[in-house]
Amino acid sequence: MMKFALLFFVLMMIGQFSAIAQETQKKAKKPKYSAKLAKKVGADKNGMRQYVIAFLKTGPRDGDFNGEERVALFRGHFANMARLAAEGKLAVAGPFSDPDKKFRGLFILAVTTVEEARKLAKTDPVVKSGLMIVEYVPWFGSAALMLNNELHYKVQKESM
Repeated sequence: MMKFALLFFVLMMIGQFSAIAQETQKKAKKPKYSAKLAKKVGADKNGMRQYVIAFLKTGPRDGDFNGEERVALFRGHFANMARLAAEGKLAVAGPFSDPDKKFRGLFILAVTTVEEARKLAKTDPVVKSGLMIVEYVPWFGSAALMLNNELHYKVQKESM
């Protein structure tokens, strides 16, 4: 009898929590759809779009560059990323914390084909130099990623 009472109590509590969760979801306001914003970010009817992820990996010439030459390549790398972001071609970029330094970082490029992504990556000094190589994977993701750069500059206190 005690087990039945405990089971009944647990089921009642689950039902109560479920009802509370459903009521909370009903009260939560869904943002209003904006056709203008959807068009700006290239969204389809589900809010998605095509990208290509470019995985930056350590290249065959990584050890060939030291000192000021390496610093200059990375300055150019950051400038190139800023240019691609301003052109609406780079949605997201960032380094990996890979202790083996096999995977160095990624670009999520707002293009539809690997060939387009390859052309963009070839403009990067670290790729041109062989310091890094790139692997490409087509990806379908939220078009809202296109708002990343606009928001990033609002939270970025200092530039690299």
